[in-house]
Amino acid sequence: MLSEFFKRGIVEIIEENSFSNRLKTGKPMRIKMGFDPTRPDLHLGHAVGLWKLRDLQDAGNTIIFLIGDYTTKIGDPSGRNTTRPILTDQEIKANAKTYFEQVSKILDIKKAEIRYNSEWFAKMNFADLLQLAGKFTVAQIIERNDFEKRIKEHCDIGIHELLYPLMQAYDSVVLEASVEMGGTDQKFNLMAGRDLQRKLGQEPQDIITVELLIGTDGKEKMSKSLDNYIGLTEDAKSMFGKVMSIPDTLIDSYFQLATRLSDSEIKKVRTQIQAGANPRDAKMRLAYEIVKLYHLEKEAKEVQEEFINVFSKKELPADIPEVKIPRGNYELPLLLQNIGAAESASEAKRLAEQGAVRIDEAKISDWKAPIAINDGMLVQVGKRKIYRIKIK
Repeated sequence: MLSEFFKRGIVEIIEENSFSNRLKTGKPMRIKMGFDPTRPDLHLGHAVGLWKLRDLQDAGNTIIFLIGDYTTKIGDPSGRNTTRPILTDQEIKANAKTYFEQVSKILDIKKAEIRYNSEWFAKMNFADLLQLAGKFTVAQIIERNDFEKRIKEHCDIGIHELLYPLMQAYDSVVLEASVEMGGTDQKFNLMAGRDLQRKLGQEPQDIITVELLIGTDGKEKMSKSLDNYIGLTEDAKSMFGKVMSIPDTLIDSYFQLATRLSDSEIKKVRTQIQAGANPRDAKMRLAYEIVKLYHLEKEAKEVQEEFINVFSKKELPADIPEVKIPRGNYELPLLLQNIGAAESASEAKRLAEQGAVRIDEAKISDWKAPIAINDGMLVQVGKRKIYRIKIK
């Protein structure tokens, strides 16, 4: 029987009986999970599967953390309605270099098998590619939802994108994976691995799909490209603040997918909220538990106390960043851009209209009104950004 904790966050196991039998035998499994270094950061969404891998690693199984430095040259088309821009070898190498440190926050690196799929794909010639491509039909590949949708919407699909599923499948063959784990959006690619292993005489891998964590925007899955993510190596203060910024509707989901609390502890929090407790208090517990996973417990306590001081007691943090700008009168969009609080005038206007901008504790909603800059003036944007003005 799978433990209750392991079931949490798991959407589907194919085949569950096969996987359960593998667990019962006690024979170490080769369990693979792949990550394409399209950006340098791993985030809490990735960690959902990584913590499951840690459970399986602690049970004596071999975990294969596969860095898809070669598949990144294509870019996974899962969930995409456009072709990904192709990264240079230098960009891929730089991004991949950061993964080792990040994954070590969860997996025992000394016991894990760290692999790069350039190990085999860089050695393949065109004849090898043709032979591999012959194992799949065009009908099989284009039936995946992502491609089907793009065809209907008359969006371009590069021929190289059609190769991605069979490349990921071939990874499983080379690594002789007995299990592969991925997000629900990866199911097509994971199933392709089962199919290719079977065709090449291997026992097909079992598949475990995990839930996709919704990003800080409360709308889309956590994604580096959407910039709605919380990175595993972000500093404790930034991580705590970002968790506090998530919509209240995500609190329960984050407790289940992003913490290691027991089901009974999470149930207590859920019951308290249902009984009318302030969701902010639950969110503060959530932020503390998440920060504690990736930083020292002492740091988690410190940033929690600072957050209470700043936003509950209305005290100010000791390390407010100082920004030097020339003296004068500024319209709000120009001011926010100058201090780095907004990337564009339109973003600054939107922040003001949402009531997210305060100057010396006074809310500023009229973005057209000129603002006279004073030395020591405090500019606060949203819940987490506070700047002290210093006249040049």
